[in-house]
Amino acid sequence: MKILLVEDDDRITAALIEALTDYHYVVDVASDGEQGFAFVQIFPYELLILDVMLPKLDGIGGLSRKIRQYGYKVPVFILTEKDTYHDKVTGLDVGADDYMVKPFDLDELLARIRALLRRGSADLTMLLECGDLQLNPNNYEVTYTGKMLHLTPKEYRILELLLRHHRTFSKSEIIYHLWSFTEPPNEETVKVHIRSLRQKLKNAGARQDLMQTAYGLT
Repeated sequence: MKILLVEDDDRITAALIEALTDYHYVVDVASDGEQGFAFVQIFPYELLILDVMLPKLDGIGGLSRKIRQYGYKVPVFILTEKDTYHDKVTGLDVGADDYMVKPFDLDELLARIRALLRRGSADLTMLLECGDLQLNPNNYEVTYTGKMLHLTPKEYRILELLLRHHRTFSKSEIIYHLWSFTEPPNEETVKVHIRSLRQKLKNAGARQDLMQTAYGLT
C-alpha cells in the first residue's frame, strides 16, 4: 500500500516515515506542493497526507483542490497548524477526507489513517486466500494450512500484491508498486526477495506452482 507524504518539516517527515513503514506502508515524500502533484500524476497512491503550509502550492487551496479538479479520487488527509473552524471547513470543502491539528498524537493519527483507508476500500481489509494460503491485512499475518509464515516486510508486500490482483507482474511493475520513489532497487534485488518468499512457501508445504515465473517479462 503506497502513501504520499507532502511535508516540508524534516522532523515530522522522519517520524511519519518510520511509523508508516512499521505498518507495511510504502511512503514517498514530496517537500512542496508542486512536487506532490507531479508524484500524484505518476504513481498509484492509496492515500495522500498533506501539510497545509507548503512551499509553491499550499495543501488546502492549492494541492488538495487541484487533485480534485483533475479527477483524482485518492483519499486526502490534511495536517494543519491552524485549529480554526474556517480552516477545517475549507479543507473539507476542497476535497480533504480528514484532518489533524499539529502537534498530533502519532497513535491517533495512525488509527485515523487506517480508518480512512478502510472507508475508501473495504477490499483492503478482507482476508486474502489462495487454497490453504491466507494473508490477513488487518494483523499482517500469513499462514499456510494454519502454520505461521515469518516473512520480511518486502516478502509480505510482494505476496499481498500477487494475492490482491491475481495476475502476472513484471519486476519493474513490482518495483513501481512496492518501493518508494527514492529507494528503487535493481531487478536482481526483487528476484532475491521472490526466491526467498518462494522458499518459505515451499518449506511450509505449499505446492511448487503456487507462485510461477513468466519468463521474458522485464
